[in-house]
Amino acid sequence: MSKYLLNLIQQGEHQTQDFKYCISDSKKIARSLVAFANTDGGRLLVGVKDNGRIAGVRSEEEYYMVESAAKIYSSPPIAFTTRQYLVEGKTVLEVIIEPSSEKPHFARDDEGKWWAWFRKDDENRLANKVMLEVWKKQKSTDGILINYSEGEKILLDYLENNEKISVSKFARIAHITYKQAEQIIINFRALDILQDCVGDTRIDYSINDTFDRKKWDNR
Repeated sequence: MSKYLLNLIQQGEHQTQDFKYCISDSKKIARSLVAFANTDGGRLLVGVKDNGRIAGVRSEEEYYMVESAAKIYSSPPIAFTTRQYLVEGKTVLEVIIEPSSEKPHFARDDEGKWWAWFRKDDENRLANKVMLEVWKKQKSTDGILINYSEGEKILLDYLENNEKISVSKFARIAHITYKQAEQIIINFRALDILQDCVGDTRIDYSINDTFDRKKWDNR
């Protein structure tokens, strides 16, 4: 067995790696491709079971299923590369996806609806509105205009003494609407002042370790 492939399989599934026993539905694979493209990139090892055992695939058929997932069931389409490994007469297809500069990417479901996904550890998770807007702002050439008002100061003051905050809690303590709180967090996330804290049911926000409050206040 290729030492490279063996090393990958021994790592198990994680932030940038997913196993697929086979591909029977391009729409489901599109979800994984989109999640990788929207996050840190990654690879699918097709023909490998969840427990790491090699089942093998018919590489040509699997390739065309991946191609459909990337070009038909993903929007914008996702670029990918592949490698094949032959192990004891069984073929494993490695599908490699780079982090995308065109995010957000969306995957189409069975009902024809489009959803954005991101990768968290070994799971594909649905992106929320903040994440979608942050990706759009980071891709835009218009720049980000911030009015450093009382709401922004309240948010930074709170996070200097607390680990994280939700949009709804920020709205409550700042006495502003949810929409206003959401927009401030979107702007701060797009500027990397804040970072995501992904939990089981929601995404909170914390101060990025690289943010220098003193420099910000003296601008």
